[in-house]
Amino acid sequence: MFDFKTKPYQHQLTALEESWSANFFALFMEMGTGKSKVALDTIATLYKEQRLNAALIVAPKGVYSNWVEGEIPTHLPDDIPILMSQWRPVQSKSFAEEMKILVSDPFDGLKIFVVNVEAFSTPRGTKAAAAFLSKNPENIMIVDESTTIKNRKALRTKNIMKCGDLTKYRRILTGSPITKSPMDLFSQAQFLSPQALNFKSYYSFQNRYANIVRRTMGARQFQEIVSYKRLDELNEKLERFSYRVLKDECLDLPGKIYLKRNVELTDEQARVYKQMKKLALAQLDTGELATTQSVLTQIMRLQQICCGFFQPDDSEIEELPSKRMDALLDVIEEAQGKVIIWASWTHDIRKITKALEDRFGSDAVAAYFGETKQDERQDIVNRFQDKDDPLRFFVGQPRTGGFGLTLTAANTVIYYSNQYDLEIRLQSEDRAHRIGQRNAVTYVDLIAPKTVDEQVIKALKQKMVLSGAVLNEEVRKWLT
Repeated sequence: MFDFKTKPYQHQLTALEESWSANFFALFMEMGTGKSKVALDTIATLYKEQRLNAALIVAPKGVYSNWVEGEIPTHLPDDIPILMSQWRPVQSKSFAEEMKILVSDPFDGLKIFVVNVEAFSTPRGTKAAAAFLSKNPENIMIVDESTTIKNRKALRTKNIMKCGDLTKYRRILTGSPITKSPMDLFSQAQFLSPQALNFKSYYSFQNRYANIVRRTMGARQFQEIVSYKRLDELNEKLERFSYRVLKDECLDLPGKIYLKRNVELTDEQARVYKQMKKLALAQLDTGELATTQSVLTQIMRLQQICCGFFQPDDSEIEELPSKRMDALLDVIEEAQGKVIIWASWTHDIRKITKALEDRFGSDAVAAYFGETKQDERQDIVNRFQDKDDPLRFFVGQPRTGGFGLTLTAANTVIYYSNQYDLEIRLQSEDRAHRIGQRNAVTYVDLIAPKTVDEQVIKALKQKMVLSGAVLNEEVRKWLT
Protein backbone atom coordinates (compact mmCIF):
# COMPACT_ATOMS: atom_id res chain seq x y z
CA MET A 1 0.00 0.00 0.00
CA PHE A 2 0.95 3.68 -0.19
CA ASP A 3 0.69 6.70 2.07
CA PHE A 4 -2.99 7.66 2.00
CA LYS A 5 -3.81 11.32 1.52
CA THR A 6 -6.80 10.88 3.83
CA LYS A 7 -6.74 8.11 6.41
CA PRO A 8 -9.27 5.38 5.57
CA TYR A 9 -11.77 4.06 8.09
CA GLN A 10 -11.42 0.37 8.83
CA HIS A 11 -14.32 -0.64 6.57
CA GLN A 12 -12.77 1.36 3.70
CA LEU A 13 -9.40 -0.32 4.24
CA THR A 14 -11.08 -3.73 4.27
CA ALA A 15 -12.89 -2.93 1.02
CA LEU A 16 -9.64 -1.79 -0.60
CA GLU A 17 -7.67 -4.84 0.51
CA GLU A 18 -10.37 -7.19 -0.77
CA SER A 19 -10.81 -5.52 -4.14
CA TRP A 20 -7.90 -3.44 -5.46
CA SER A 21 -6.28 -6.11 -7.64
CA ALA A 22 -9.51 -7.62 -9.01
CA ASN A 23 -10.26 -7.05 -12.66
CA PHE A 24 -13.89 -6.38 -11.77
CA PHE A 25 -15.56 -5.59 -8.47
CA ALA A 26 -18.69 -4.02 -6.97
CA LEU A 27 -18.67 -1.65 -3.99
CA PHE A 28 -22.17 -1.94 -2.53
CA MET A 29 -21.57 0.61 0.23
CA GLU A 30 -24.41 2.57 1.78
CA MET A 31 -24.51 6.28 1.05
CA GLY A 32 -22.20 8.07 3.47
CA THR A 33 -19.75 5.19 4.00
CA GLY A 34 -17.16 6.60 1.56
CA LYS A 35 -17.19 4.39 -1.52
CA SER A 36 -15.72 7.18 -3.68
CA LYS A 37 -12.59 7.21 -1.52
CA VAL A 38 -12.22 3.43 -1.86
CA ALA A 39 -12.45 3.79 -5.64
CA LEU A 40 -9.81 6.54 -5.68
CA ASP A 41 -7.53 4.57 -3.35
CA THR A 42 -7.94 1.67 -5.79
CA ILE A 43 -6.84 3.90 -8.67
CA ALA A 44 -3.87 5.15 -6.63
CA THR A 45 -2.80 1.61 -5.66
CA LEU A 46 -3.00 0.31 -9.23
CA TYR A 47 -1.11 3.37 -10.48
CA LYS A 48 1.64 2.93 -7.86
CA GLU A 49 1.89 -0.74 -8.85
CA GLN A 50 2.32 0.41 -12.48
CA ARG A 51 -0.81 -1.46 -13.55
CA LEU A 52 -2.72 1.50 -14.98
CA ASN A 53 -2.28 5.09 -16.12
CA ALA A 54 -5.83 6.14 -17.06
CA ALA A 55 -9.21 6.29 -15.32
CA LEU A 56 -12.68 6.91 -16.77
CA ILE A 57 -15.16 7.88 -14.06
CA VAL A 58 -18.86 7.85 -14.97
CA ALA A 59 -21.44 9.41 -12.64
CA PRO A 60 -24.87 11.08 -12.82
CA LYS A 61 -25.07 14.78 -13.66
CA GLY A 62 -25.61 15.85 -10.08
CA VAL A 63 -22.54 13.94 -8.91
CA TYR A 64 -19.88 13.95 -11.61
CA SER A 65 -18.64 17.51 -11.05
CA ASN A 66 -18.16 16.67 -7.37
CA TRP A 67 -15.59 14.06 -8.38
CA VAL A 68 -13.58 16.81 -10.08
CA GLU A 69 -14.04 19.52 -7.47
CA GLY A 70 -14.26 17.45 -4.29
CA GLU A 71 -13.42 13.76 -4.26
CA ILE A 72 -10.29 13.66 -6.44
CA PRO A 73 -8.53 16.69 -4.86
CA THR A 74 -9.42 15.39 -1.39
CA HIS A 75 -8.39 11.76 -1.67
CA LEU A 76 -5.93 11.22 -4.55
CA PRO A 77 -2.31 11.48 -3.30
CA ASP A 78 -0.54 14.68 -4.29
CA ASP A 79 2.54 12.82 -5.55
CA ILE A 80 0.52 11.34 -8.44
CA PRO A 81 0.72 13.74 -11.39
CA ILE A 82 -2.68 13.97 -13.07
CA LEU A 83 -4.06 15.26 -16.33
CA MET A 84 -7.81 15.60 -15.88
CA SER A 85 -10.77 16.67 -17.97
CA GLN A 86 -14.48 16.90 -17.27
CA TRP A 87 -17.02 16.18 -20.01
CA ARG A 88 -18.80 19.22 -21.40
CA PRO A 89 -21.89 18.69 -23.54
CA VAL A 90 -21.43 21.91 -25.51
CA GLN A 91 -18.93 21.60 -28.34
CA SER A 92 -16.12 24.15 -28.10
CA LYS A 93 -12.66 24.58 -29.57
CA SER A 94 -11.01 24.66 -26.14
CA PHE A 95 -12.66 21.41 -25.03
CA ALA A 96 -11.77 19.72 -28.31
CA GLU A 97 -8.13 20.68 -27.78
CA GLU A 98 -8.29 19.52 -24.16
CA MET A 99 -9.66 16.16 -25.27
CA LYS A 100 -7.00 15.76 -27.95
CA ILE A 101 -4.32 16.15 -25.29
CA LEU A 102 -6.10 13.82 -22.87
CA VAL A 103 -6.75 11.10 -25.42
CA SER A 104 -3.64 11.00 -27.57
CA ASP A 105 -0.73 12.95 -26.09
CA PRO A 106 1.83 11.06 -23.99
CA PHE A 107 1.78 11.91 -20.28
CA ASP A 108 4.02 10.58 -17.54
CA GLY A 109 1.30 10.33 -14.93
CA LEU A 110 -2.39 9.51 -14.51
CA LYS A 111 -5.02 10.63 -17.01
CA ILE A 112 -8.54 11.06 -15.63
CA PHE A 113 -11.69 11.66 -17.67
CA VAL A 114 -14.90 12.34 -15.70
CA VAL A 115 -18.12 11.92 -17.70
CA ASN A 116 -21.77 12.20 -16.71
CA VAL A 117 -23.77 9.05 -17.43
CA GLU A 118 -26.26 10.98 -19.57
CA ALA A 119 -23.48 11.66 -22.12
CA PHE A 120 -23.63 7.97 -23.10
CA SER A 121 -27.06 8.60 -24.57
CA THR A 122 -25.32 10.66 -27.26
CA PRO A 123 -22.95 9.57 -30.03
CA ARG A 124 -20.50 12.37 -29.16
CA GLY A 125 -20.21 11.43 -25.49
CA THR A 126 -19.87 7.73 -26.22
CA LYS A 127 -17.26 8.36 -28.91
CA ALA A 128 -15.17 10.55 -26.57
CA ALA A 129 -15.20 7.94 -23.80
CA ALA A 130 -14.38 5.10 -26.20
CA ALA A 131 -11.50 7.08 -27.75
CA PHE A 132 -10.06 7.81 -24.29
CA LEU A 133 -10.17 4.12 -23.32
CA SER A 134 -8.86 2.72 -26.60
CA LYS A 135 -5.92 5.16 -26.73
CA ASN A 136 -5.08 4.51 -23.06
CA PRO A 137 -5.53 0.72 -22.66
CA GLU A 138 -3.94 0.50 -19.19
CA ASN A 139 -7.15 1.79 -17.70
CA ILE A 140 -9.97 1.46 -15.20
CA MET A 141 -13.64 2.39 -15.72
CA ILE A 142 -15.76 3.27 -12.68
CA VAL A 143 -19.55 3.65 -12.82
CA ASP A 144 -20.75 5.58 -9.78
CA GLU A 145 -24.38 5.09 -8.73
CA SER A 146 -24.56 2.12 -11.04
CA THR A 147 -28.34 1.77 -10.73
CA THR A 148 -28.34 4.34 -13.56
CA ILE A 149 -27.48 1.42 -15.87
CA LYS A 150 -29.98 -1.10 -14.45
CA ASN A 151 -32.20 -0.74 -17.55
CA ARG A 152 -30.52 -3.06 -20.03
CA LYS A 153 -32.59 -1.65 -22.91
CA ALA A 154 -31.51 1.96 -22.39
CA LEU A 155 -29.13 3.41 -24.97
CA ARG A 156 -26.74 4.71 -22.31
CA THR A 157 -26.54 1.23 -20.75
CA LYS A 158 -25.73 -0.36 -24.10
CA ASN A 159 -23.04 2.24 -24.83
CA ILE A 160 -21.47 1.90 -21.38
CA MET A 161 -21.36 -1.87 -21.94
CA LYS A 162 -19.50 -1.33 -25.20
CA CYS A 163 -17.01 0.97 -23.50
CA GLY A 164 -16.58 -1.62 -20.77
CA ASP A 165 -15.18 -3.97 -23.42
CA LEU A 166 -12.26 -1.53 -23.83
CA THR A 167 -11.22 -1.62 -20.17
CA LYS A 168 -8.65 -3.49 -18.09
CA TYR A 169 -10.36 -2.93 -14.72
CA ARG A 170 -14.03 -2.24 -13.99
CA ARG A 171 -15.85 -1.07 -10.87
CA ILE A 172 -19.47 -0.28 -10.01
CA LEU A 173 -20.43 1.82 -6.97
CA THR A 174 -23.85 2.06 -5.37
CA GLY A 175 -25.48 2.03 -1.98
CA SER A 176 -28.36 -0.15 -3.10
CA PRO A 177 -27.90 -2.24 -6.27
CA ILE A 178 -31.50 -3.48 -6.11
CA THR A 179 -34.03 -0.64 -6.16
CA LYS A 180 -37.12 -2.47 -7.38
CA SER A 181 -36.29 -6.11 -8.03
CA PRO A 182 -33.31 -8.52 -8.15
CA MET A 183 -33.53 -8.20 -11.93
CA ASP A 184 -31.89 -4.77 -11.48
CA LEU A 185 -28.61 -6.61 -10.90
CA PHE A 186 -28.23 -8.10 -14.35
CA SER A 187 -26.93 -5.19 -16.42
CA GLN A 188 -24.83 -3.81 -13.54
CA ALA A 189 -23.08 -7.14 -13.13
CA GLN A 190 -22.91 -7.65 -16.89
CA PHE A 191 -20.95 -4.42 -17.22
CA LEU A 192 -18.39 -5.86 -14.82
CA SER A 193 -18.15 -9.18 -16.65
CA PRO A 194 -20.38 -11.94 -18.06
CA GLN A 195 -18.50 -14.19 -15.60
CA ALA A 196 -19.71 -12.14 -12.62
CA LEU A 197 -23.11 -13.87 -12.48
CA ASN A 198 -22.21 -16.41 -15.18
CA PHE A 199 -25.10 -15.52 -17.47
CA LYS A 200 -24.82 -14.25 -21.02
CA SER A 201 -28.57 -13.84 -21.50
CA TYR A 202 -30.94 -11.73 -19.40
CA TYR A 203 -33.73 -14.22 -20.03
CA SER A 204 -31.63 -17.09 -18.67
CA PHE A 205 -30.92 -14.96 -15.59
CA GLN A 206 -34.61 -14.09 -15.24
CA ASN A 207 -35.72 -17.71 -15.58
CA ARG A 208 -33.24 -18.77 -12.93
CA TYR A 209 -34.25 -16.24 -10.28
CA ALA A 210 -37.82 -15.16 -11.09
CA ASN A 211 -41.17 -16.89 -11.29
CA ILE A 212 -43.00 -15.75 -14.42
CA VAL A 213 -46.65 -15.97 -15.39
CA ARG A 214 -48.00 -15.33 -18.87
CA ARG A 215 -50.84 -12.79 -18.75
CA THR A 216 -53.46 -11.87 -21.31
CA MET A 217 -55.01 -8.42 -21.53
CA GLY A 218 -57.39 -8.14 -24.46
CA ALA A 219 -55.48 -9.14 -27.57
CA ARG A 220 -52.13 -8.54 -25.87
CA GLN A 221 -50.06 -11.18 -24.09
CA PHE A 222 -47.11 -10.45 -21.80
CA GLN A 223 -44.97 -12.08 -19.14
CA GLU A 224 -45.16 -10.84 -15.56
CA ILE A 225 -42.74 -11.56 -12.73
CA VAL A 226 -44.81 -12.59 -9.71
CA SER A 227 -42.09 -13.67 -7.26
CA TYR A 228 -38.41 -14.54 -6.93
CA LYS A 229 -36.49 -17.72 -6.18
CA ARG A 230 -32.97 -18.98 -5.39
CA LEU A 231 -32.04 -15.63 -3.85
CA ASP A 232 -29.60 -17.32 -1.47
CA GLU A 233 -27.73 -18.64 -4.49
CA LEU A 234 -27.76 -15.18 -6.10
CA ASN A 235 -26.43 -13.62 -2.92
CA GLU A 236 -23.58 -16.15 -2.79
CA LYS A 237 -22.62 -15.18 -6.34
CA LEU A 238 -22.64 -11.48 -5.44
CA GLU A 239 -20.36 -12.06 -2.46
CA ARG A 240 -17.64 -13.40 -4.77
CA PHE A 241 -17.15 -10.04 -6.48
CA SER A 242 -18.58 -7.43 -4.14
CA TYR A 243 -18.13 -5.73 -0.79
CA ARG A 244 -21.24 -4.73 1.16
CA VAL A 245 -21.37 -2.46 4.19
CA LEU A 246 -24.09 -0.45 5.92
CA LYS A 247 -23.63 2.60 8.13
CA ASP A 248 -24.72 0.75 11.24
CA GLU A 249 -21.83 -1.66 10.69
CA CYS A 250 -19.23 1.15 10.58
CA LEU A 251 -18.61 1.94 14.21
CA ASP A 252 -15.79 4.37 13.39
CA LEU A 253 -17.84 6.74 11.22
CA PRO A 254 -18.32 10.32 12.46
CA GLY A 255 -21.71 11.21 13.89
CA LYS A 256 -22.65 13.44 10.94
CA ILE A 257 -21.75 13.02 7.27
CA TYR A 258 -22.47 15.83 4.81
CA LEU A 259 -22.96 15.25 1.08
CA LYS A 260 -24.23 17.47 -1.68
CA ARG A 261 -26.04 16.79 -4.93
CA ASN A 262 -25.73 19.41 -7.64
CA VAL A 263 -28.90 20.10 -9.62
CA GLU A 264 -28.36 22.19 -12.73
CA LEU A 265 -30.97 24.82 -13.59
CA THR A 266 -33.07 24.27 -16.68
CA ASP A 267 -32.92 26.92 -19.40
CA GLU A 268 -36.21 28.44 -18.20
CA GLN A 269 -35.04 28.52 -14.56
CA ALA A 270 -31.76 30.12 -15.62
CA ARG A 271 -33.62 32.79 -17.61
CA VAL A 272 -35.96 33.72 -14.73
CA TYR A 273 -33.12 33.54 -12.20
CA LYS A 274 -31.04 35.94 -14.31
CA GLN A 275 -33.95 38.40 -14.50
CA MET A 276 -34.54 38.27 -10.74
CA LYS A 277 -30.83 38.64 -10.01
CA LYS A 278 -30.66 41.71 -12.25
CA LEU A 279 -33.64 43.22 -10.42
CA ALA A 280 -32.06 42.51 -7.01
CA LEU A 281 -28.80 44.20 -8.01
CA ALA A 282 -30.72 47.24 -9.26
CA GLN A 283 -32.60 47.43 -5.94
CA LEU A 284 -29.34 47.25 -4.04
CA ASP A 285 -27.99 50.16 -6.10
CA THR A 286 -31.05 52.31 -5.51
CA GLY A 287 -31.28 51.49 -1.81
CA GLU A 288 -34.65 49.73 -2.05
CA LEU A 289 -33.16 46.69 -0.31
CA ALA A 290 -32.37 48.67 2.80
CA THR A 291 -33.29 46.19 5.53
CA THR A 292 -32.22 42.70 6.44
CA GLN A 293 -35.72 41.38 5.77
CA SER A 294 -35.90 42.86 2.28
CA VAL A 295 -32.52 41.35 1.41
CA LEU A 296 -33.51 37.94 2.76
CA THR A 297 -36.80 38.10 0.84
CA GLN A 298 -34.86 38.44 -2.40
CA ILE A 299 -32.63 35.50 -1.42
CA MET A 300 -35.77 33.46 -0.76
CA ARG A 301 -37.23 34.30 -4.18
CA LEU A 302 -34.03 33.27 -5.91
CA GLN A 303 -34.04 30.00 -3.96
CA GLN A 304 -37.63 29.34 -4.98
CA ILE A 305 -36.63 29.69 -8.62
CA CYS A 306 -33.89 27.12 -8.00
CA CYS A 307 -36.58 24.77 -6.64
CA GLY A 308 -38.75 25.15 -9.73
CA PHE A 309 -41.36 27.79 -9.02
CA PHE A 310 -41.79 31.54 -8.82
CA GLN A 311 -44.45 33.58 -7.05
CA PRO A 312 -44.69 37.22 -8.18
CA ASP A 313 -46.17 39.72 -5.72
CA ASP A 314 -49.91 39.16 -5.25
CA SER A 315 -50.02 36.58 -8.07
CA GLU A 316 -50.43 32.84 -8.49
CA ILE A 317 -47.42 30.53 -8.28
CA GLU A 318 -45.78 29.93 -11.65
CA GLU A 319 -44.23 26.49 -12.17
CA LEU A 320 -40.81 26.33 -13.81
CA PRO A 321 -39.30 23.23 -15.45
CA SER A 322 -36.90 21.77 -12.90
CA LYS A 323 -34.64 18.75 -12.37
CA ARG A 324 -34.80 18.90 -8.57
CA MET A 325 -37.51 16.29 -8.06
CA ASP A 326 -35.63 13.82 -10.24
CA ALA A 327 -32.50 14.48 -8.18
CA LEU A 328 -34.43 13.83 -4.96
CA LEU A 329 -35.74 10.51 -6.27
CA ASP A 330 -32.22 9.53 -7.38
CA VAL A 331 -30.87 10.17 -3.88
CA ILE A 332 -33.71 8.17 -2.34
CA GLU A 333 -32.80 5.21 -4.54
CA GLU A 334 -29.38 5.22 -2.86
CA ALA A 335 -30.77 5.53 0.68
CA GLN A 336 -31.46 2.68 3.06
CA GLY A 337 -34.38 2.59 5.47
CA LYS A 338 -36.39 5.60 6.61
CA VAL A 339 -35.70 9.09 5.28
CA ILE A 340 -36.44 12.63 6.44
CA ILE A 341 -36.94 15.24 3.69
CA TRP A 342 -36.95 18.90 4.68
CA ALA A 343 -38.39 21.52 2.34
CA SER A 344 -38.85 25.21 3.09
CA TRP A 345 -42.03 25.90 1.14
CA THR A 346 -45.54 24.45 1.30
CA HIS A 347 -45.65 24.26 -2.50
CA ASP A 348 -42.65 21.93 -2.55
CA ILE A 349 -43.92 19.78 0.34
CA ARG A 350 -47.12 19.05 -1.58
CA LYS A 351 -45.18 18.20 -4.74
CA ILE A 352 -42.70 15.95 -2.91
CA THR A 353 -45.48 14.15 -1.05
CA LYS A 354 -47.38 13.43 -4.26
CA ALA A 355 -44.26 12.26 -6.11
CA LEU A 356 -43.38 9.84 -3.31
CA GLU A 357 -46.95 8.59 -3.01
CA ASP A 358 -47.04 7.93 -6.75
CA ARG A 359 -43.83 5.89 -6.55
CA PHE A 360 -44.05 4.18 -3.15
CA GLY A 361 -47.73 4.32 -2.16
CA SER A 362 -49.63 6.57 0.22
CA ASP A 363 -48.80 4.48 3.30
CA ALA A 364 -45.09 5.17 2.79
CA VAL A 365 -45.33 8.99 3.03
CA ALA A 366 -46.49 11.57 5.56
CA ALA A 367 -46.28 15.35 5.39
CA TYR A 368 -45.64 17.37 8.55
CA PHE A 369 -46.10 21.11 8.02
CA GLY A 370 -48.36 23.99 8.95
CA GLU A 371 -51.45 22.44 7.36
CA THR A 372 -51.02 19.09 9.15
CA LYS A 373 -53.81 18.70 11.71
CA GLN A 374 -52.70 18.87 15.32
CA ASP A 375 -54.38 15.58 16.24
CA GLU A 376 -52.48 13.80 13.43
CA ARG A 377 -48.98 15.06 14.18
CA GLN A 378 -48.01 12.76 17.03
CA ASP A 379 -49.42 9.77 15.20
CA ILE A 380 -47.14 10.58 12.24
CA VAL A 381 -44.10 10.68 14.54
CA ASN A 382 -45.09 7.44 16.28
CA ARG A 383 -45.57 5.64 12.98
CA PHE A 384 -42.28 6.94 11.61
CA GLN A 385 -40.42 5.79 14.72
CA ASP A 386 -41.97 2.31 14.48
CA LYS A 387 -39.54 0.24 12.44
CA ASP A 388 -42.32 -2.13 11.40
CA ASP A 389 -44.66 0.58 10.15
CA PRO A 390 -44.67 1.11 6.35
CA LEU A 391 -44.26 4.88 6.81
CA ARG A 392 -40.80 5.44 5.33
CA PHE A 393 -40.71 9.12 4.30
CA PHE A 394 -41.23 12.05 6.65
CA VAL A 395 -41.67 15.18 4.49
CA GLY A 396 -41.42 18.16 6.78
CA GLN A 397 -41.15 21.92 6.94
CA PRO A 398 -38.26 22.84 9.29
CA ARG A 399 -40.14 25.69 10.96
CA THR A 400 -42.94 23.26 11.89
CA GLY A 401 -41.20 19.91 12.38
CA GLY A 402 -37.66 21.02 13.01
CA PHE A 403 -38.07 21.62 16.75
CA GLY A 404 -38.73 19.17 19.57
CA LEU A 405 -39.45 16.01 17.56
CA THR A 406 -37.50 12.76 17.84
CA LEU A 407 -37.05 11.14 14.42
CA THR A 408 -34.15 8.78 15.11
CA ALA A 409 -35.65 6.01 12.97
CA ALA A 410 -33.94 7.75 10.02
CA ASN A 411 -30.22 8.05 9.39
CA THR A 412 -30.63 9.82 6.05
CA VAL A 413 -31.79 13.45 5.94
CA ILE A 414 -32.32 15.26 2.64
CA TYR A 415 -32.64 19.04 2.34
CA TYR A 416 -34.73 19.70 -0.76
CA SER A 417 -34.24 23.38 0.06
CA ASN A 418 -32.68 25.41 2.85
CA GLN A 419 -33.65 28.46 4.82
CA TYR A 420 -31.16 31.15 5.77
CA ASP A 421 -31.86 30.72 9.50
CA LEU A 422 -28.96 28.93 11.21
CA GLU A 423 -31.02 27.88 14.23
CA ILE A 424 -33.63 26.21 12.03
CA ARG A 425 -30.94 24.30 10.15
CA LEU A 426 -29.23 23.07 13.33
CA GLN A 427 -32.50 22.15 15.00
CA SER A 428 -33.77 20.24 11.97
CA GLU A 429 -30.47 18.34 11.72
CA ASP A 430 -30.82 17.24 15.32
CA ARG A 431 -34.23 15.62 14.86
CA ALA A 432 -32.39 12.50 13.66
CA HIS A 433 -29.07 13.08 15.45
CA ARG A 434 -30.03 12.84 19.13
CA ILE A 435 -30.34 10.36 21.97
CA GLY A 436 -31.71 7.14 20.53
CA GLN A 437 -29.76 7.36 17.27
CA ARG A 438 -27.32 4.46 17.01
CA ASN A 439 -25.93 5.18 13.56
CA ALA A 440 -24.12 7.94 11.74
CA VAL A 441 -26.53 10.34 10.03
CA THR A 442 -26.01 11.38 6.42
CA TYR A 443 -27.23 14.85 5.35
CA VAL A 444 -27.69 15.46 1.63
CA ASP A 445 -28.20 19.01 0.33
CA LEU A 446 -29.72 19.54 -3.13
CA ILE A 447 -27.93 22.57 -4.54
CA ALA A 448 -28.16 24.56 -7.76
CA PRO A 449 -24.48 25.40 -8.39
CA LYS A 450 -23.36 29.00 -8.92
CA THR A 451 -26.52 30.42 -7.35
CA VAL A 452 -27.45 31.87 -3.96
CA ASP A 453 -28.61 28.33 -3.22
CA GLU A 454 -24.94 27.37 -2.97
CA GLN A 455 -23.97 30.50 -1.04
CA VAL A 456 -26.64 29.99 1.63
CA ILE A 457 -25.38 26.46 2.26
CA LYS A 458 -21.83 27.74 2.52
CA ALA A 459 -22.90 30.39 5.02
CA LEU A 460 -24.82 27.87 7.11
CA LYS A 461 -21.87 25.46 7.15
CA GLN A 462 -19.68 28.34 8.35
CA LYS A 463 -22.23 28.94 11.13
CA MET A 464 -23.02 32.41 9.78
CA VAL A 465 -26.24 33.85 11.21
CA LEU A 466 -27.65 35.41 8.07
CA SER A 467 -30.70 36.83 9.78
CA GLY A 468 -28.63 38.79 12.27
CA ALA A 469 -27.39 41.63 10.05
CA VAL A 470 -28.09 43.59 6.89
CA LEU A 471 -26.07 41.76 4.26
CA ASN A 472 -26.29 44.02 1.24
CA GLU A 473 -22.59 43.82 0.34
CA GLU A 474 -22.45 40.10 1.01
CA VAL A 475 -25.47 39.49 -1.21
CA ARG A 476 -24.01 41.75 -3.92
CA LYS A 477 -20.92 39.52 -3.93
CA TRP A 478 -23.09 36.40 -4.17
CA LEU A 479 -25.05 37.83 -7.09
CA THR A 480 -22.08 39.06 -9.07
